[in-house]
Amino acid sequence: MAKEIPDLVAEVRTGTGKGAARQARREGYVPGIVYGDGKEPLAIKINYNKLLKMLKAGRFMSTLFNLKVEGQEDVRVICRGVQRDVVKDLPTHVDLMRLHRASRINLFIHVDFINHEKSPGLKRGGTLTVVRPEVELEVLAGDIPDHLTVDLEGRQIGDVIHINDIALPEGAKPTIDRNFVIANLAAPKGLASAEAEAAEE
Repeated sequence: MAKEIPDLVAEVRTGTGKGAARQARREGYVPGIVYGDGKEPLAIKINYNKLLKMLKAGRFMSTLFNLKVEGQEDVRVICRGVQRDVVKDLPTHVDLMRLHRASRINLFIHVDFINHEKSPGLKRGGTLTVVRPEVELEVLAGDIPDHLTVDLEGRQIGDVIHINDIALPEGAKPTIDRNFVIANLAAPKGLASAEAEAAEE
């Protein structure tokens, strides 16, 4: 269930301040900073095109990366902020936080729905309404789940799927302390209005 940790390649950025950051951008890089874990902050720069590709792929802020910087030990990091150009909405700076394997962090984990074809409710024309396509969990940095799975087998129209109905990975727990709704099976519009009319009569 734990996902493979992707590499994030960066270079050390010499100099600090706005001038050095502008220089990095002119050279096709996005400046950034790595902080945390009781160590000195490290000024870095990441290839602009590669970073843009990762951002467009989605889930950048909820992915644990293996940061590779030449001359430095590999370190696990998570993105804690991406500053963007107000007009172009393109990245201008990234903040990365160092993590231990034993660190506990809050991340949004994607929810997958399986066995649509085995749901009597969906077969009758019901629709799956996803309330939370992602759920914020507190997880161990060394054991981040790739996704959560909701099995729709046997689900009927009117069924409501709560967080407590999902098997969470060991060591993971929701950041919200109540049994919130993940999704529900709504009646098809025709059936819903017919039932409403019948109830009125």
